[in-house]
Amino acid sequence: MATFINEPAHTFNEYLLIPGYSSSECVPANVTLRTPLVKYKKGEESAITMNIPLVSAIMQAVSGDKLAVALATQGGVSFIYGSQSVENEAAMVKRAKSYKAGFVQSDSNIRPDATLADVIELTERTGHSTLAVTEGGKPDGKLLGVVTSRDYRVSRMDKNEKVESFMTPFDKLIYAYEGATLSECNDIIWDHKLNSLPVISKDGKMRYFVFRKDYDSHKANPNELLDEHKRYVVGAGINTRDYAERVPALIEAGADVLCIDSSEGFSEWQKLTIDWIRENYGDSVKVGAGNVVDAEGFRYLADCGADFIKVGIGGGSICITRETKGIGRGQATALIEVCAERDKYFEETGVYIPVCSDGGIVYDHHITLALAMGADFIMLGRYFARFDESPSNKVSINGTYYKEYWGEGSQRARNWQRYDLGGDKKLSFEEGVDSLVPYAGSLKDNVALSLSKVKSTMCNCGALTIRELQEKAKLTLVSATSIVEGGAHDVIQKDKSSAMK
Repeated sequence: MATFINEPAHTFNEYLLIPGYSSSECVPANVTLRTPLVKYKKGEESAITMNIPLVSAIMQAVSGDKLAVALATQGGVSFIYGSQSVENEAAMVKRAKSYKAGFVQSDSNIRPDATLADVIELTERTGHSTLAVTEGGKPDGKLLGVVTSRDYRVSRMDKNEKVESFMTPFDKLIYAYEGATLSECNDIIWDHKLNSLPVISKDGKMRYFVFRKDYDSHKANPNELLDEHKRYVVGAGINTRDYAERVPALIEAGADVLCIDSSEGFSEWQKLTIDWIRENYGDSVKVGAGNVVDAEGFRYLADCGADFIKVGIGGGSICITRETKGIGRGQATALIEVCAERDKYFEETGVYIPVCSDGGIVYDHHITLALAMGADFIMLGRYFARFDESPSNKVSINGTYYKEYWGEGSQRARNWQRYDLGGDKKLSFEEGVDSLVPYAGSLKDNVALSLSKVKSTMCNCGALTIRELQEKAKLTLVSATSIVEGGAHDVIQKDKSSAMK
């Protein structure tokens, strides 16, 4: 006989936080949002700890390499979408990893006998304006010179002109030798007012570039999330079909963490994928799994060896899984149950597996609610799709700007790999829609505003860390009438634009 749960499953909007005692120390400036991304043993630290509890969804309309850089700059992690060729996804990961690296391996190299036309094509293809001129155009060839955008003018020069005629030759370059520290390289950059500094081996071969913009970026973004080589931390999505080809390519490209992209994760397909990764890479490759909505699903993926587990089915703004298939659960109820099982698992095994809440976030305060309910971090799609850095197009409708946003279960995405139903290379029916979301500007400004609200609410609850919030939070269910009361009501609001005139 079927199992019946005769209690309603609740969403975030049905809960409020009850304020707790706040000491004089409880001010937003004292709040830290650091949170573990992957599992760790009791008494140890997570191999990857984020500075903010936000990751971007594994979606074509959300997570490209530009958003990966922008989010890592703020302290979070983007999972570059996997519903593209293995080569294209690996290239996105590589671009994001090489964008900021203290020591950047040059992937924009050119021969001295190449032409200005070749320079233009290379800069347009890679997006890099500083090119190393090397023997044979090889990344590790002998450095002969450097070309930057200041060395040529497309409108005034013959495109057949040779690079050697307008490059800055080696004998006029300022450079450092391999072995110099990043601090020493930055000192050279500042002392000589450079934008970039080549780093070469003792025999003159190209090794790295150090860029002034990276130093400036770090000063402007103290929360940026970097690996041990001072490169941005970048995630990547995989599926349960071509992992044997995709995973090695992503690891070689530099991906720090992987995540299985699936509409429903309580399946043998996920176990087979994790087993293959463990057999070939051991615990060195970090991989998240999901999605699940109850304790049983969490326990299954935990036993499979997942490094973090995603919670949520059908709660995304473009997801229609619940109405097409009748599966899912209210996000708040699912999260509360899974996090309770996470804590139980930790007590039993001494292994803490972070929980990611995926879906159901409509307002900024829902982020705080999800954290209070036990989530270690939040995966967001619609939220990030609105920003300049997302890969989708910006369109104007009647003078208002929007960004295109579509689900991985839509015909536009055609991401059949994430549905784990036998491998038919097609979508029998849609589980996501094609839509528009209001354009919101830059990621940095919006994330800063959202997290300022989170920090303020945490202070109202007397918490300075996410763990402290989870220990101290008092949550209450609210009635439908109370939800209405929570917004502006019984007044006629002035038009803000006319009021300012």
